[in-house]
Amino acid sequence: MSYQVIARKYRPRDFEELIGQEHVKSTLDNAITQKRIAHGYIFAGQRGTGKTTVARIMARCLNCVEGPTATPCGECASCREVVQGNAIDVIEIDAASNRGINEMRELRENVRFRPSRDHYKVFIIDEAHQITTEAFNALLKTLEEPPEWAVFILCTTESHKIPVTIASRCQQFSFRSVEFAELMERMKYICAEEGIEAEEEALAVLAQTGEGSVRDSLSALDQAIACCGTKLVAGEVRQLLGIFGIDVLGDVAEALERGDGARMLEIVMELERSGQSLQHFCRELARYFRNLLVAKVTGPKTRLIAASPAEIGRFVETAGKFSEADLTRYLQLTLDLFQALQHSLQPRLHLELGLIRMVHAGKLTAIEEVLATLPQGRPVALSAAGGAPRERANFRVAGPAAVEEVVAAAVVVETVSEKVVGGELKERLVAYLVENKKKFSADAVGASRVEESGGAVRFAAPKAFVRPLQSREIAAALQAVLGRMARVEVTQDDTLVEAKAAVVRNEDDAVVRERALGNEQVRRYREIFADATVRGVRDLSNQE
Repeated sequence: MSYQVIARKYRPRDFEELIGQEHVKSTLDNAITQKRIAHGYIFAGQRGTGKTTVARIMARCLNCVEGPTATPCGECASCREVVQGNAIDVIEIDAASNRGINEMRELRENVRFRPSRDHYKVFIIDEAHQITTEAFNALLKTLEEPPEWAVFILCTTESHKIPVTIASRCQQFSFRSVEFAELMERMKYICAEEGIEAEEEALAVLAQTGEGSVRDSLSALDQAIACCGTKLVAGEVRQLLGIFGIDVLGDVAEALERGDGARMLEIVMELERSGQSLQHFCRELARYFRNLLVAKVTGPKTRLIAASPAEIGRFVETAGKFSEADLTRYLQLTLDLFQALQHSLQPRLHLELGLIRMVHAGKLTAIEEVLATLPQGRPVALSAAGGAPRERANFRVAGPAAVEEVVAAAVVVETVSEKVVGGELKERLVAYLVENKKKFSADAVGASRVEESGGAVRFAAPKAFVRPLQSREIAAALQAVLGRMARVEVTQDDTLVEAKAAVVRNEDDAVVRERALGNEQVRRYREIFADATVRGVRDLSNQE
């Protein structure tokens, strides 16, 4: 007798053996018990979560000699044939290779005839989203008014591709990813049945590989047994599947904790020498930082990390060495790096640069934290917090009501307009514009309320500054400050006019006067009228 892979050998034969999908099991169980059987179903969800398996269980329940019943006997000819895949009244169609109008016309003709032996003719259409539009149209009328003995079950991983006209005539069930703990229990049961001795950490690695797919995890288990025999050790399983262990990824965290850029370069060198995929390493590193962040936020009893209890304990221990802000920053940098590596012609250089940037990002201090520790009137050098390091700019604390820039021009943060002028992004953006002599744009940002959300930067501004904030100059400044493109959204908020005026009135008159008198046209005017006296200066750019 030929060998049968584990995923097929241990495929559930009734609802009791099915793991996960409790919402699907209970609904179908009740429907069959109450004889409220629909003529069309759509089973949607990611690969390996049990869609086709449940369709076959449904066929057994409907056509069992004792049925329709939610607990098929498993002994009658119909139950045995469904399991073997040769039931005469259960027609399985692979829509990936039978997707055209001719196949659907043939199916429609087949529906007209009563079942040869069983209660129902059950049509299981796998990969249903691949059926052509014309073929769906040919099937539409049959789905709308099918004969009483026909039941259609459409299985798909992409339910959004099913036409609305078809979906509206079927009951829809969403199959969820199977939880890590349930996968572990299932694999422990199978290993016990097969006489396999497996470390818990080895099974955890296999469950992680499946990413919520039972079939993928069991396929990896089959591969591990074929390679390692009757004893599965975590290290050997990782090496077989090309998965990086927590020790390797922990070297990156340790280097970040020490601020050791040289160690980062050594890690990249070791990866390349051992022939590892740098892209795959970066993906695993992103998953690692995600797990550290989750461990930091939720603690050791979390169910949100797909790992063994021992590994979760190590995540919690490592996460304790960093702040949530640091781990969030590292995760974002790693995700950006992974995206860049997908199209890089020099992946080693990109990875080295990305890891070095992470080291520098860990050394940055938020502006607010430094300002809080300063005595009044003392100059200090600050760097922008978050993202890649930027040029340093000098600030002076001028009192509880303002922070003024002493290099280039003025950056004013008034307590009277605290709701208007505030926030790390806003301060960095104003500073950048002032440094690049974009004073009017800096004034526009300073008079606005700035929020960053979902990849967009939103400005709420007085009427006079709405159009300037929509300029390319602002978009370019944002890209320089954030290190990425950002969508700019500007709305008018007239309640900010009064607060904006307060900022303008409180701006250092000497700075405004110096800027005005330094204008070339003004200087020429004063040379021609040498006896003239400048009695006052008014900034017309701030007029409504």
